[in-house]
Amino acid sequence: MRNLWIFISRYNAFFFFIIFFGIGIYLTLKNNSYQQSITINSTNEVVGSAYERLNVLKHYLNLGQVNDSLAIENARLKTEILALQNIDSNQTVKVKDTINQQQYTLLAAKVIKNSISLRNNYITINRGSTDGIVKDMAVISPQKGVVGFVQEVSEHLAIIRSLLNKNTAISVFIKKNNAFGSLVWGDGNFDYQKAYVKEIPNHIKVKVGDTIITSGVGSFPGGIEVGKITKTGISTGDSFMTLEISLFNNFSTLQYVYVVKDRLGAEQKNLESKLPNE
Repeated sequence: MRNLWIFISRYNAFFFFIIFFGIGIYLTLKNNSYQQSITINSTNEVVGSAYERLNVLKHYLNLGQVNDSLAIENARLKTEILALQNIDSNQTVKVKDTINQQQYTLLAAKVIKNSISLRNNYITINRGSTDGIVKDMAVISPQKGVVGFVQEVSEHLAIIRSLLNKNTAISVFIKKNNAFGSLVWGDGNFDYQKAYVKEIPNHIKVKVGDTIITSGVGSFPGGIEVGKITKTGISTGDSFMTLEISLFNNFSTLQYVYVVKDRLGAEQKNLESKLPNE
């Protein structure tokens, strides 16, 4: 306390100056409307600029939550699109209970780990068995393209066997003529932007730029665009050819995915398991 009084007494002139200076400003602003107006406008400008910067910061901090909300909304809209795509246009269909009638629903999930440079690549997402995820579910990207299949599931997480994996094969066909093939990755060239469609009969006419889509066989809904043909006529030495395609889905920037829940998937798998293995 003694040191405080010594400090004040030593710098008392400065403190008196601050006090009288403040009183002077107060009296000036109170008795002069022009100075008062200038001060208020300047203060409002400073405060407004501060609030604007604060709002920018708040919006930045909330980007993760906004992205999650958008992913969920997109999943809902894509689910409705899939439902419409699977309606037979030759029949009049009136769906009252869309949740029970539609075959496919999509669940948005966030990518928390992803690899693209290995021979066998996997993706970890923040959804698990508590969200209804089971093994072998198909996974697609938010824009265009396929991602892979669910391989392992825990309570809150799941691991996807990426398309960029030697053990992944997806049934596809050429959009313009419905010629079936098998979509695989690698084949000696491990570029995450390219894949190959095998087992296309040699007599099928294809050209660069043709679109490849999912066939609907297996876990993926039909009609999902996968990529465009960039090279044709890759001969395999028999009656089939291999096509090189450029993938629509960019695996290097993948942040969200959609897990496809097939209402008839378990029933189909159970039925097909009864067939003889010949």
